[in-house]
Amino acid sequence: MKKKSSVVLLSAGLDSTVNLYAALAATDVKLAITFNYGQKSAVKEIDRSKKIAKVAGVPHQVIDLLWLKNLGQSSLTQDQGIVPMGKSVSINNKKVSEKSAKTVWVPNRNGIFLNIAAAFAENLQADMIIPGFNAEEAATFPDNSLSFTKVVSKAFHFSTANHVQVQCYTISMSKVEIVKLGKHLKAPFELTWPCYLANEKWCGRCESCQRAARAFKNAHVDVLRNFEKL
Repeated sequence: MKKKSSVVLLSAGLDSTVNLYAALAATDVKLAITFNYGQKSAVKEIDRSKKIAKVAGVPHQVIDLLWLKNLGQSSLTQDQGIVPMGKSVSINNKKVSEKSAKTVWVPNRNGIFLNIAAAFAENLQADMIIPGFNAEEAATFPDNSLSFTKVVSKAFHFSTANHVQVQCYTISMSKVEIVKLGKHLKAPFELTWPCYLANEKWCGRCESCQRAARAFKNAHVDVLRNFEKL
């Protein structure tokens, strides 16, 4: 039976990196794509994604979507926007997480990313595109959910000639489960960049860093040296 092929969306975060390595184990990865949409962490995401793709031995391409920065008021893209940090974040409190999710929301970001990746997949005759989603954040980000990927796959049945599908290996997993899977797959955690900012090290205070830190700690993976503050 012919091995399926894929295009991976790679931001260098924990989820996308583990999905890349899961895809390497199960598919022929044709391309890894990183998007630059003017996010504050873009420089680090691009640099780390290039390194991860090189270690993984897959082609890598950066796609600029700088116009996306001008849509909405996301604290991830707006210079005057303040990314929720420290005590403004409570990863165990859904109401607080819902509030911070609104602060960092970028209009239709994942919808745009998946559609662009689907065009590349069709061109490369790849069967699927693989984003980095998870159950933990799907609780506050509906475009991380299984329902979202199913609907998008249904749309791609009509909009791509080869009926590209969306596949995410971590979509039903918590962050700690994702770390455990990545450990099994020998994903290069030291190269990942989960942080919303572009400091020398992971800030350790934004929601993404806090979730990653908890997951690494609970999965007994030592990458704490990568954090500036905890």
